[in-house]
Amino acid sequence: MGGAAVELEAGGRTVRLSSPDKVFFPERGFTKLDLAQYYLAVGDGILRALRDRPTTLERYPDGVEGESFYQKRAPKNLPDWIPTATISFPSGRTADEICPTELAAVIWAAQFGTLTFHPWPVRSGAPDHPDELRIDLDPQPGTDFADAVRAAHELRAVLDEFGGLRGWPKTSGGRGLHVFVPIEPRWNFVAVRRAVIACGRELERRMPDAVTTAWWKEERGERILVDYNQAARDRTIASAYSVRAHPRAPVSAPLRWDEVDTVKPEDFDLATMPTRYAEVGDVHADMEDHAYSLDQLLELADRDERDRGLGDLPYPPEYPKMPGEPKRVQPSRAKHES
Repeated sequence: MGGAAVELEAGGRTVRLSSPDKVFFPERGFTKLDLAQYYLAVGDGILRALRDRPTTLERYPDGVEGESFYQKRAPKNLPDWIPTATISFPSGRTADEICPTELAAVIWAAQFGTLTFHPWPVRSGAPDHPDELRIDLDPQPGTDFADAVRAAHELRAVLDEFGGLRGWPKTSGGRGLHVFVPIEPRWNFVAVRRAVIACGRELERRMPDAVTTAWWKEERGERILVDYNQAARDRTIASAYSVRAHPRAPVSAPLRWDEVDTVKPEDFDLATMPTRYAEVGDVHADMEDHAYSLDQLLELADRDERDRGLGDLPYPPEYPKMPGEPKRVQPSRAKHES
């Protein structure tokens, strides 16, 4: 049934792992213990990505083929050494989410079947002011990782031109690419999302046949979507080093810019990442040393609105209607109704 419980040492704290032999990834044979040992192997990296961030847990208590759920609220059995922070949702409701400050919190979450960690782009001390600009390059049908890489190179140039911003790329664990930019926590979620939209529109102008910011699927075509709504409050992106819920156990892999052209997402999984980590360490460790300004991207957003008539874009359907937001009606239906 999973074997006798084991105790694992994580950063000076002992965490109990029940049913360590329980198979979480049948196709590869990876067990709960394999998952926990993976997170120990990339410990400094996963903790760097999660430290002090309110974090939603994507849990698969019976493994990747079983039922899953997103745990936003800290559970009743949370150990007293794992802190929480109060975050507010678009609805105005609030919740206390766990905020890992040590590696043992990650192993504790793995004990309960957490495969993927979804940290907010904020720290517990300033839950309404993101300190990361996160850009999600999401391949649409007919496109692939190589297309996302081409878009990422142009995105790198856009970021540099508008404020000397530097992005850190990583695989999504699927077919896409994420680029994270550490920013000063001076802006609220609305402003940070606006900066992502401005960035996406500039990318779209430079690569009109390859990139889109279209929220409606019928308008996207075979292009890379800059999914700007991933910057909206309560939308989160899988952290660096998170294991993804796919039969092959891929992981979201931090990359250097000089290697994005030569890697494939399937290069990085629960078995291969510990070896890479042992060789190169956390290639995003220096993100912590930077905090950029969004002033120039927000000036670009102002120019888009003033000179090009480009205002806000639709929010996700579950959000309350936001000030200045256009109608949330897909274009084909709007034409039909007019």
